[in-house]
Amino acid sequence: MKKNFISKISLLVLLFCATIHAQGQVARVYVNEFLQIGVGARAMGMSQAQVSSVNDVTSGYWNPAGLMGLGNKLDAALMHSESYAGIAKYDYAAVGKRLDSTSAASFSLIRFGIDDIPNTLDLYDPNGNIDYSRVTTFNAADYAFLFSYAKKGVPFIHKPWSSRVNIGGTAKIIYRQIGDFARSFGFGFDLGAQYQGKHLCLGAVVRDASSTFNAWSFSLGSTATSVFQQTGNSLPQNGLEIALPRAILGAGYKFNKEKFSFLVEGNATFTTDGQRNALVSGKVFSIDPNVGFEVGYSNTIFFRAGVGNAQRVKDFEKEYITYQPNIGIGIRLRKMFIDYALSDVGNSSDVLYSNVFSLKFSL
Repeated sequence: MKKNFISKISLLVLLFCATIHAQGQVARVYVNEFLQIGVGARAMGMSQAQVSSVNDVTSGYWNPAGLMGLGNKLDAALMHSESYAGIAKYDYAAVGKRLDSTSAASFSLIRFGIDDIPNTLDLYDPNGNIDYSRVTTFNAADYAFLFSYAKKGVPFIHKPWSSRVNIGGTAKIIYRQIGDFARSFGFGFDLGAQYQGKHLCLGAVVRDASSTFNAWSFSLGSTATSVFQQTGNSLPQNGLEIALPRAILGAGYKFNKEKFSFLVEGNATFTTDGQRNALVSGKVFSIDPNVGFEVGYSNTIFFRAGVGNAQRVKDFEKEYITYQPNIGIGIRLRKMFIDYALSDVGNSSDVLYSNVFSLKFSL
């Protein structure tokens, strides 16, 4: 009894994740959800309201069409954040460059993982005695490799407004691993467009436009297989997991007044993978809105704030809506931007707060 109980604890992460994933070829809710965390402290401070205004190297993630805002030099970005008292770590790195007057490209890497998870499957020796020297560790990590390209103008359309429209696409390769027990490979596309006027900016992105496919495979040893059987769990089967498309529409307004710059933007995310806990939740699709703003002074100091992640929460007496407010600051030092964001200010939502730091610089 005691031995089975300890085995259950040791496999908590492994078994739960494995049971959820890859039970045949099926589209599920919250597939590859680590790709929805976001990148860049500037974006986090604005509650991820970025689709229409983003114009730096992080565009490869938010809206590849925004890469046309890059300069001729190589731009780079780095970000690190931690959640759950440092247990989960999220890292991001990207480089991008304008190729010529009408095109730009970037490469991005994302990792989200929990490292050094104790594996106590072999905690007991063959004689039934506890031997802590037999405890090993494993990592559960998700990786995404993004290859992005942007083009100025709209092909085959020769209108005055088309010169203000940029289009782009991102090819992404996904690798997910749970120790030596399970792994998956995935592939998908994102498509984006932007309109940049003097004050008005519009944007649209379709993520997982072709649906993103994750092929899961499992390699359980004899010990893990035995624990599955003893605890009444079915053995996970190799299979295909599908992330359905989602669309993000955004609109922003920007203007300058003396040494101050102002930007306000609103986005709405339309998901098609079933009912979610969002502000507008339906059986076919759900809508999750968010809004953010940025105030800059002398193009050197920036203050940001936003609100999003609205969710309906039920308790024993009533149903109410929670929001996640974020704030952030940024400083420009010549060719370098240092940004910081604090999520869930005032503990207004059920999401734990996070401190996010990021750097952007030109090489």
